[in-house]
Amino acid sequence: MAQKTQTILTDDIDGGDATQTVTFSFQGTSYEIDLNDEHAASIEESFAEWIANARKVTGRGAAGAAPARSSGGRASSGPKRTDLDAVRAWARENGHEVSDRGRVSNKVLEAYDAAH
Repeated sequence: MAQKTQTILTDDIDGGDATQTVTFSFQGTSYEIDLNDEHAASIEESFAEWIANARKVTGRGAAGAAPARSSGGRASSGPKRTDLDAVRAWARENGHEVSDRGRVSNKVLEAYDAAH
């Protein structure tokens, strides 16, 4: 005998039909909320400014993890790998030539650090 399991999402704000589950984290705690498209757009809009100015944390950089270490055993003094998009954007705005991928030169990293 075959079974079919159906999950019906209910919007956690108004109790209506939800179309998606939104996940987010704050202060080291992860949350999920089921929302309809309108409420999902609202939460996305609310977070947009904060996300645009934040650093993305992945892998070892997750909350509570130790800082990344170089092979020499000391913390890196340059920007974190997740900051390289910001470094590239800043470099282009300030007349430096940088590629979209790959290594960013020490000269550009030092200029970025000096400006920040």
